[in-house]
Amino acid sequence: MSHVIDYLQPGPLTGVDTAHAWALRDLPSDPTALRTAAEALVVRPAEARALGLSARRLEEQSIRSVSGLVEVLTRLFSARLQSPRPPSARVVGTSRHAAVLACTLLRTSGFAARVRAGFVTRHGHMTGDELWITEHWDSFERCWIRPLPVALNREATAGGSEPMGFLSGGEAWQEYRKGQYTQGPYDYAETDPTRCALEISSTTVRDLAALCQVEVLPGDVWGRVAQVHEGRMPAAFDNLIDVTASVCARGDTTDLARLFSTRALGVPRHMLS
Repeated sequence: MSHVIDYLQPGPLTGVDTAHAWALRDLPSDPTALRTAAEALVVRPAEARALGLSARRLEEQSIRSVSGLVEVLTRLFSARLQSPRPPSARVVGTSRHAAVLACTLLRTSGFAARVRAGFVTRHGHMTGDELWITEHWDSFERCWIRPLPVALNREATAGGSEPMGFLSGGEAWQEYRKGQYTQGPYDYAETDPTRCALEISSTTVRDLAALCQVEVLPGDVWGRVAQVHEGRMPAAFDNLIDVTASVCARGDTTDLARLFSTRALGVPRHMLS
């Protein structure tokens, strides 16, 4: 698919239809407040079960588009997205859902924003826990700002541990290729190195898609990665992920779009709804 990347504009999955545009009016102007508002729109599956939400509600975590998420949110609680709402009126989802909602709120408020797919780190070790975050562009500092989700920072503070960190999929892959993640208290590579390589490479490709404004679901696989998940090992797969990680690290939108347009990595149309 041909692609033009503009982090100020909605992508295929982060737009909101006209019928629900009212829910995004009068948003806060502060990026932290916007992220906090987005996180408060999502309830995690384990919390949803504890609340006694139905199995049908749990299916909300399969919604890809922000338009679909906002439709559910406004149906459950007819108020603007920044308004406080009870947990049962939040959409059931993961950090990915909070990240795409935050991305939409940031862009609506005039910030260039993009979603990243990666992993939680503790004490410099990758935990193996997948995490999606939202970055926004700081025009004064001329750099992307990458704060962790508010809830994750709160968890670290309450536990008295060092602040947690984040590695994008590509950053984790580059560390893996240097021989990292072969042992350590927080990662699963020591007991299952094959799974480690598969999870990191898959997340690297999801991060590429997110940088190209196609924020797939955490379990989505396609193209060359899908072949690996099926037990086939395409030629030079590791080299393809090396290139992907390098292009993601540079962040040049032309290079990102060119790589994403290849058959090996481009997202199928059925994942854009």
